[in-house]
Amino acid sequence: MLFALMTICYDHDTLYWSVEDAMPSKRRKSMREVAISEFKAKCLALLQEVSKTKTPLRVTRRGKAIADVIPASLETEERSWIGSMSDSIEIVGDIISPVVDMETIEALKN
Repeated sequence: MLFALMTICYDHDTLYWSVEDAMPSKRRKSMREVAISEFKAKCLALLQEVSKTKTPLRVTRRGKAIADVIPASLETEERSWIGSMSDSIEIVGDIISPVVDMETIEALKN
């Protein structure tokens, strides 16, 4: 059986809603919390652990979360910015000549 908590808020003609898992510990790995001082001292080892176990890590300062370290996704491929917009624009018509006739521009008349 699946249990969910739904929150609905209506504010100034805008409807906001969210759905949360009521029993997250049964389906997801728990996120390990580490104090910022420990993270600073063991940063490289903790990053390697996140990469190896694929389990996220939460960095806290005085008990409040300040950052989440999540494992890198293999699905996101780094694309070069050169050519990244190719085939996304179609040029229709003449883009070089002026939009209006040169004779209609008063500043060019003698």
